[in-house]
Formats: sequence, C-alpha cells, structure tokens
Amino acid sequence: MISIDTHAHLYSPAFNQDRPAALARALAAGIETILLPNIDASSIDAMLALEAEAPATCRAMMGLHPCSVGADWEAQIALVADWLARRPFVGVGECGLDLYWDKTFFEEQKAALHAQLQLAKAYRLPLSLHTREAFRPAADLVAEAQDGSLSGVFHCFTGSLAEAEEVIALGFKLGIGGVATFKNGGLDKVLPHVGLEHLVLETDCPYLAPVPHRGKRNEPAYVPFVLHRVAELTGHAPEAVAEATTATARAVFGV
Repeated sequence: MISIDTHAHLYSPAFNQDRPAALARALAAGIETILLPNIDASSIDAMLALEAEAPATCRAMMGLHPCSVGADWEAQIALVADWLARRPFVGVGECGLDLYWDKTFFEEQKAALHAQLQLAKAYRLPLSLHTREAFRPAADLVAEAQDGSLSGVFHCFTGSLAEAEEVIALGFKLGIGGVATFKNGGLDKVLPHVGLEHLVLETDCPYLAPVPHRGKRNEPAYVPFVLHRVAELTGHAPEAVAEATTATARAVFGV
C-alpha cells in the first residue's frame, strides 16, 4: 500500500545518527512521499539538505512555527517570504497558533499566522496548520482570511466532531497521526463520522509515535500503524484508506 507522510520533521537532529536508514525504512513501508514542514530560520538548511539528498521522496514547505514566534517575528516572516519568492515549495508551514507551551507572544503568533495566510494566498499554496490548545482562535483567523483560495491541513487534528466539521467546511483536511492509536486520544469518537476524502496521514516525527511505539521516537515508516487504526475506526479496508488519503494528499499538496 502506498502512503504519504504529510508532516514529518525527518531533518530533525533526532535523526542525525540514522537518517538514511529511517528513509530506507519509510520506502520499504510504502511511503512514497514525505512532506517536510519548516520550523524557523534555524531549520531551513537541514530541511533543504534532506530534500536535495532525496528529491524523489522528500519535499519541503516554508513557514514559521508558532512556538518559534518571538519579538523578532517580523524578521522571521520576512525570511519566509524571501524563500517563497526564491524557489518552489509544496506548502506554507508549519504555521499556526500554540497556547500549550507559552502564551507570552500570542498576539505576535496571531500576526505571524495572518501574514502566512496571506503568503499562502499570494503563492497559491496549501497550509500546514498547528493549532495546539488554540483551535478556536486559529480557525477564526482562517475563516476570516478564507476567500475560497485557501486550502491545506489542520495538522495533528485531535479535536471534536464539531471541530472536524468546521475544518471541512473551511475547505481544509484533517491531519491524522499517532494520537489516533492512543487509548484516550478521542479520535474514536470522530473518525467513524468523517469521510475518508477529508483525511490525510502524518507522523509529526520525531514526536507522537503511534502504538506500539508510543513514547519512542516516531518516524515515517510508522504511518501504516496510523493507517490501520483509521481503517479500524472507519470500517474501511486498509487498502481503501491508503488509496483515499494518498489521493487527497497528492491533490492538496500537488505532489
């Protein structure tokens, strides 16, 4: 079965000792494409180096992660804009809002997200949205900017069915990862009621490894664990989940 990991930080230092092996394991597991969301200025070189090393598999995005938004956010956004003007990327991200770790720069986070929504419009690119503990304000900003041209994924979706329906109504997809396999992850109450055409698969590696690897380093080769859990929860064959989510990922990100 062919799958796409729509959100993987495979360029992270967590893979410095075995990145080629992790990439080989992903290919052996049927992962045909791995999308690489950026974090901030410090991650660009490693991300682009990985893309250059494995251009048939790894594709980069460009954005500013909300946890990296600080007093210098305008300079960081200017760098994002410069890179988007310089060469092609498959999406704008990872961007969004985060109220889990630190609320100090929340107003700046909102300004940075607004700026990246505008960049996504300007370059006709999909977004990879981070909304940890901040679904409501993030969805409101997306809705305010949505003029029919915005698309993308609410990455690491762990919300309610009502929130899932809101994401779909906004024209976005749900990024489903390791949390779907967690006993109390909550997606067992959501995924049975959502069509496969609204889902894409992801790892968010090196974070949020699925059961049976929970608590360990995640990697793209673990996408099938998520895929089989989605199949179990939705009542579809794994092959149908793979086909639908891969087709959606290809359509959203143009890969």
